[in-house]
Amino acid sequence: MYVIDAKTGQVVFDKNSQIGLAPASTQKIITAATAFELLGKDYRYKTEFFKGPQQSIYVLGKGDPTFGSWRYKQTIDTNIFRSVINAFEKEGINSTSGLVIYDNENLKNIPSGWIFEDIGNYYGAAPQFLNWYENQIEITFKPGNKEGEVARIDTTALPNHWLWNILENNCKTGKKGSGDNAYVYFIPGTNKLVVEGTVPAGVDKFKISATNFNPAISFSSAFIEYAFLNWKYYGDTNLIAFSPLRWGLRRDDTAIMKNLIYTHYSPSLDSITYWFLKKSINLYGEALLKTFAYEKNGFGSTDGGVKIVKDFWKQKGIDGDELNISDGSGLSPQNRVTTHAQVEILKYAKSKDWFQYYLNGFPEYNGMTMKSGTIRDVKGFCGYHKAKDGKEYIFSFLVNNYNGRTSAVVSKMYKVLDELK
Repeated sequence: MYVIDAKTGQVVFDKNSQIGLAPASTQKIITAATAFELLGKDYRYKTEFFKGPQQSIYVLGKGDPTFGSWRYKQTIDTNIFRSVINAFEKEGINSTSGLVIYDNENLKNIPSGWIFEDIGNYYGAAPQFLNWYENQIEITFKPGNKEGEVARIDTTALPNHWLWNILENNCKTGKKGSGDNAYVYFIPGTNKLVVEGTVPAGVDKFKISATNFNPAISFSSAFIEYAFLNWKYYGDTNLIAFSPLRWGLRRDDTAIMKNLIYTHYSPSLDSITYWFLKKSINLYGEALLKTFAYEKNGFGSTDGGVKIVKDFWKQKGIDGDELNISDGSGLSPQNRVTTHAQVEILKYAKSKDWFQYYLNGFPEYNGMTMKSGTIRDVKGFCGYHKAKDGKEYIFSFLVNNYNGRTSAVVSKMYKVLDELK
């Protein structure tokens, strides 16, 4: 644990502040601060739509993690579809024959260090060229009446027909009131999502969220369905093609790229980091990490982004050994960060003109403004607090390898943090 006086920088408490620990999602405060510095609060992602041959539409995603998200008005699916169609109609294009997506990296996008148990669940969704609906899908179950009975998947509630063929359901009905104990496993190389565990009896329907490892197909299917109902669409319903290209490859010299019809812009970075921190969205962190590399090197990669983060903070006086990270979200249990480094980054952020936008994303726990982090046997809190006597503190508190229930550890951590009140 490491605590300093926010105004003077004087150390208030120091216990093992130079030992690298798994930070879990408290690592997001590092990625977010780096994003404000390297990209700027007004940075926006672009997704471009081009006129292709035979009335086709070519779509070039550039890593926007908010594309199709329900969190912002301009990213809601129907608003995007309507904007695209309006732009094409203004150019005298009144129909389409299908989509061609510059996309589809699939497994290459999973950061090294992420564990098998995580990558099939919604919080293990990894970024791609073209992300959609935060790269997650909802699976609706119809539980049985008794414990042990099969919990059937309601296929009519699946957003796309292609999902019928990728789901393997081994989920059972659990005890009434037992809650969500279902887990989704992504089997690399098989294009399969396997659902295990239980969902509770006593309800008509029960929803869980899983990773969508092919968001480009989901986007294309949804767009075509919308076009059938709201536009002139004369193509085959299966006319969705892919042109595999590496993340960040410059393609401005192609003939099709000269026929840009519409550009969708993401919300600004300050809006992205708000939800990134507030709801701890791992996808956003991994997309930002790749964006650092893309903007600097023209090619976005996790390893490239990690190097940029470490190099940037080294220039600010934080030794690279204090930021031994492998992703941008903190999901990997291999990450090792010192509480000293986190506090130094929080202190640095407080001195910048973008600080209030950064702070807006911090949740409140235990009456304190702080980001939390949780993975197996890891719990952390870091942030800012103003005490009753007017003193302001910046702190980081990480606990690794504990035994017992997380709730018990959190209760003990709160008692320690209460000393700052």
